[in-house]
Amino acid sequence: MLCHTTDLIEASKRPQVLHKPSKPYQKRIRGHEAGHSSPQDRDWPPERLRISPSSYTAEERAASSTSEKNVDPLEYWTRTKRWPKEYFKQDSQVREDLKQDSWLEEQMEQSSIPVVQYVEINGMRYPRPVKKVPSIRWKQSDTGLTGSSDQKKRESKSASYRDTLYKAFLANKGSYMHEFDDDDIPKNIEDLCQTLLERDQTVPQNSLFRDDIFKRICREIEDRNEAMVIKDITWLIVPSAKDLAMYGARHLDHLIESVNEAWTSSIPVEGPRPQPDYSVGFKRSAFTDEQLKRLDTLIGSAFHTSFFIATYRMYFPFLTCEVKCGTAALDIADRQNAHSMTLAVRGVVELYRAVKREKELHREILAFSISHDHRSVRIYGHYAIIEEDKTTFYRHPIQAFDFTILGGKEKWTAYKFTKNVYDIWMPIHLKRICSVVDEIPPDIDFGIPQSASFPQAQTPQPSNAESTSMMREDDSQVASQDVTPTTSFSQEAERVFKKPKNNRTLRPRR
Repeated sequence: MLCHTTDLIEASKRPQVLHKPSKPYQKRIRGHEAGHSSPQDRDWPPERLRISPSSYTAEERAASSTSEKNVDPLEYWTRTKRWPKEYFKQDSQVREDLKQDSWLEEQMEQSSIPVVQYVEINGMRYPRPVKKVPSIRWKQSDTGLTGSSDQKKRESKSASYRDTLYKAFLANKGSYMHEFDDDDIPKNIEDLCQTLLERDQTVPQNSLFRDDIFKRICREIEDRNEAMVIKDITWLIVPSAKDLAMYGARHLDHLIESVNEAWTSSIPVEGPRPQPDYSVGFKRSAFTDEQLKRLDTLIGSAFHTSFFIATYRMYFPFLTCEVKCGTAALDIADRQNAHSMTLAVRGVVELYRAVKREKELHREILAFSISHDHRSVRIYGHYAIIEEDKTTFYRHPIQAFDFTILGGKEKWTAYKFTKNVYDIWMPIHLKRICSVVDEIPPDIDFGIPQSASFPQAQTPQPSNAESTSMMREDDSQVASQDVTPTTSFSQEAERVFKKPKNNRTLRPRR
C-alpha cells in the first residue's frame, strides 16, 4: 500500500501531456456539411509536454502572434489563454444570414402599432388621431430621396415582405391575399372590372412601346435592376396622374402622387409602414373648406397618424404600384401592395362606419394595385367584407399577363386600365367619400389644434424630447376623456410585441 501511494505522488509531480490532433481544427462554415469521425478513427501524435505560457520569451510571444492562422488552436489557447482572432471574424455566409434576418430586428425595434381609440358623440363613434412616436432611426428613403445607394434602400424597404410568412401575418390581422369566395364573384365587381379593362383609351404615339422599337426595349431591360425598369417601363404600365393632368386632363388636378415615399402618417397593419414605388390619392384641394374642417378633426396635425391619410399631403390613397426584379419578385410586390391597399380600404370603411353607413361598402372595390417586372403585370382590386362589427379584407385578381408575348398585344392593357380608373372610377369614389364627410358634425373636438393640420415651411420641427413630451401629454388627455376602445380592424392591428423597458427605440443606432 505504501509503495502504491508513493507511485501516485511521483506521478502527480510529472509534467502533464497534451494530445494534439494530426490536423488543426477548422472553423465550421455555415451552410456546409462538416465530416465527423469517432475518437477511435483519429490519428493521435506522440505525447508532448505542455509548455506553460510563462516559459515563453517576449520575442517568442511576439512571433506567435504573427502566425495565429497557422498555429494549432488548442496549442494557442494553452499558451495565451485566448483563441486566435480569426475565430471571431464573420465569414461571407454569416454576413449574408445576418443581412437576411435584419428586417426582423428592425421590426422588433420599431414602436408598437398604436391602438386607435374611439370617441362616442350622439350615438356615433369617431376614431381619434394618434400621436406619432418619435424615432431617431430616420432614413433618407422615407422621404423618397435617391442617391448612390438607392438600390440598397429599395431592398431594405421590402425586407419584411420577402419572408413568405408575411402573407400569414396579414391573414392573422384580417387581410387575405385571395378572393372571399372564388365561386361567387359579385356581379358589381365583375361588371366594373370588365368596363375598366375594355373601355378604349388613347396611348402615347412616341414612346419606348412604339411598335418598331418594342422588342428592342424588352431585350434592353432584361436582367436590369428595379430603378432601370421603373425608368423605362413603369410609366408605360401605370401612367402618371400628374403628367396626364399637365397635358390637359383637368379632372385629375385634385390627385396627388408619390414615388418611393413612406406613408408616415398612416397606421400600418403588420410590419413597417408602406412605401410604394408609386401611389395615388387625393389632395386637400379635392375637398371644400367645410369638408376639410370636418376631416381635420379626424386626421389631427402633421404629428399624428390616422386611418384616412398616407402622408400629410395624400388623403385616401386608392392606387399603388410596386416594381420588382428577380426570382419570385412579383410575389414580394403583391405582399407590399396587399398591405398598402388594406390601409386604403380600411380608411374608407372606417369613415363610413363613423356615420353608420359601412354596409354600403360590402364587397365594393375601393382600391387598386398593380405589380410588374420587366415583362409581367398583375392587376388587383381590393374590397372589404363587412359583417356587423367585423371587417375583413380581400383582393380580386383582375388581370395577369406577359406584355412581351404575341408581338406586344397586351402592352397597353395596364396603361388603358389605369386611365379608366382615373376617368371612370375615381370621380365616383371621390363623391362617395365626400357624401360621408358632409355628415360628420363640424363641432367635434378631440383637443387637436386645427392650425397644425398642414405644416408651414417656417414651422420648426420639435425635438425628440419635445415630441415625446407631447405624446405623453396626449396620452394623459385620452385617459381623462370618455373614449371607447377600438372594436373594429384597428384593434386587430395592435402589436403583440411590448415596448422594451429601456426605451430602445429612442436610442440612435451606432
